[in-house]
Amino acid sequence: MNASRTARERARAELVAEITAAARRQLAETGAAALSMRAVSREIGMVSSALHRYFPTRDDLLTALIVQSYDGLADALAAADPGTGPAEHWRGIAQALRGWALAHPHEYALIYGSPVPGYRAPTGTVPVAARVLEPLARALTAAHAAGTLPAAPDPDPALAGDVVRIRATLGLPDLPDGAVLAALTAWTGLFGHLSFELFGQFENAVDARDALFAGTVERLGQVAGLV
Repeated sequence: MNASRTARERARAELVAEITAAARRQLAETGAAALSMRAVSREIGMVSSALHRYFPTRDDLLTALIVQSYDGLADALAAADPGTGPAEHWRGIAQALRGWALAHPHEYALIYGSPVPGYRAPTGTVPVAARVLEPLARALTAAHAAGTLPAAPDPDPALAGDVVRIRATLGLPDLPDGAVLAALTAWTGLFGHLSFELFGQFENAVDARDALFAGTVERLGQVAGLV
């Protein structure tokens, strides 16, 4: 019985992988807003009623794609070599982020692009999204322990509650308030740069994109106190 259940579980996992692979191809062709359960079932040769046994709704399928995308990005960032210290680690994280985004533009758009109309991500996606921040938290931890994070101005008191939440997300209870917001500014700056690059805002303006990104990484690293 155990062996039989294992075989069934393996077969189910393989089918789920086939379904999500077909859905990712559809993302590339039509975008997340046009994701169609019927089109996915047609591509893999499955009747739509059978597909609903694995993903009851389109939103369930979207959630699975979002989780896979966050996991893929988190794995790529986790593989960044800490190198000789926080500065090198920051550069490695930034390059890993850009490498993943350029290789997976549609998954990047799914998790960091325009919201899908009518879709609201469940709270279960929060922990996997937070995994993306873990390498940044390690770099900040190392810099803070080494005493190399520069003093940053105290933030506006209106941001006090936000700083508490961000600090908890990073898992750095001792990080000063100013350093928390400086890290947030640097991190969101990376994504803003990448969104411009991926969504065509540099067309007919910037050709030397590797050099531009490298310079952005240095400047944002200085903002965060990591470079």
